[in-house]
Amino acid sequence: MEGQELPCVLIDSIGGESGVYEDHIEFLEKHFHLITMKEYVENKQSLSKKIRAIYVWYHKPVINEELLQSLPNLKIVASAGVGIDHLDLNLLSSYGVKVSNTPFAVSTDTADFAMALMLASSRRLVEGYQMAVCPDTEYFPAGWLGAEVSGATLGIVGMGTIGYKVAQRAKAFEMTILYHNRNRRNKDEESAVGAIYCKKIDDLLQQSDFVLLSVILTPQTHKLIGKRELELMKPTATLINISRGLVVDQDALVEALRNDVIKAAALDVTYPEPLPRDHPLLKLKNVIITPHIGSATRKTRRVMMENMTESIQAGLAGLPVPNEVLL
Repeated sequence: MEGQELPCVLIDSIGGESGVYEDHIEFLEKHFHLITMKEYVENKQSLSKKIRAIYVWYHKPVINEELLQSLPNLKIVASAGVGIDHLDLNLLSSYGVKVSNTPFAVSTDTADFAMALMLASSRRLVEGYQMAVCPDTEYFPAGWLGAEVSGATLGIVGMGTIGYKVAQRAKAFEMTILYHNRNRRNKDEESAVGAIYCKKIDDLLQQSDFVLLSVILTPQTHKLIGKRELELMKPTATLINISRGLVVDQDALVEALRNDVIKAAALDVTYPEPLPRDHPLLKLKNVIITPHIGSATRKTRRVMMENMTESIQAGLAGLPVPNEVLL
């Protein structure tokens, strides 16, 4: 774009807790003139008409009607990751603003991480590590046992791109694979991984040794798993959540784990994130919690950034937007 003025793109910040990665800036600045929220707030009058896109990283900047009203030439919002529950799609659509995300960039690493959570929980990896390094440990008890993954039954709730890649991995563990999804996969896709469709989620919950949540957060999936659903699960079952914290009723989950309604939980997502330091989930030994790192590898985050760049460029050029999120 030599000789042409680069399009202005609003970002939250650079570096720090939730800013755009510093090692991504060089690439982004080859394509865009980046404006941080601080710069925008301080120079709103001169910048408001120049900004044509917003680059949302770690759910920031927060997009509300006040911001949209101040950006008359905004064309597209590119958001990192799969979930778009932090965006008001109806509001953005009412302003004629397109939205994109990065579902395919994150799918492989997130599927890998789902398997890691399953294995870590079933084989009590965190507890084992703590025992091995504890200064008071004098021997390793022979009766300290975990549960098998190979040959177990995995129930996948949400058989999208990530859910399907988990199924591909689970097949290698010779697992029986059940799934529940809004739309049934075609026969070839099912047979490729040996997946069995459960029209009713209740059937899946009752049969599964591991229940994996891989859905997007919508009004329909908000607290999809509550007291009733947990009580349908086997007392030997493990709940794995890689979607969004609000897909699970956390109060009900605490009670289910305390009272042996289910055996364990492995959570990469909670609500809020992080949990308050006195939250009961943090005190239970049969829970593994990780800091929402399903897609957190250097390569994937780089691909996410490149995907977002391509989406913004297409949106500004009036071309079909890769990974456009439609209402």
